[in-house]
Amino acid sequence: MHKDIKEILYTEEEIKAKCDELAKQIDQDYAGQEILLVGLLKGSVPFMAELAKHLKSDVKFDFMSVSSYSGVESKTLVVRQDIKEDIRGKNVLIVEDILDTGKTLYNVKEMLEKRHAKSVKIVTLLDKEEGRVFDMKADYSGFKIPNAFVVGYGLDFNERYRQLPYIGILKEDCYKK
Repeated sequence: MHKDIKEILYTEEEIKAKCDELAKQIDQDYAGQEILLVGLLKGSVPFMAELAKHLKSDVKFDFMSVSSYSGVESKTLVVRQDIKEDIRGKNVLIVEDILDTGKTLYNVKEMLEKRHAKSVKIVTLLDKEEGRVFDMKADYSGFKIPNAFVVGYGLDFNERYRQLPYIGILKEDCYKK
């Protein structure tokens, strides 16, 4: 375990098993239809890669990089990198590492729905319900987590810890300096 981690919440094995479980549910819901996986950079990359390995459905990949203006109540989204794919009439599955306040996912989903996709759904590895500000729910959710600062498996603090093969709680003294 990394020296800055207080506690491991989910091991690599538990994450892989959860990805398999989510993939089965997604495959059942999309039965024979193509899905465009839209990963939100950078955090979703490890989760999206693992989830895709377990999917039997026909999938394509695309990515977005977005950020929100400061202020929890803000609904303003800055798109730093947009998807390349024309999504008109397609099934879009937004892939996110964590659903926290809901602000980013609320805005991304709304934006993609305006592009006339057949469907726009959300899959998240982690769901932190205590942090929710926007009325937002994932269609597919991996793990419910406590209101703690988590890192690993794509989640970072100042671009660090993304490479950890597990999800852990970061020690307070690492982010409250």
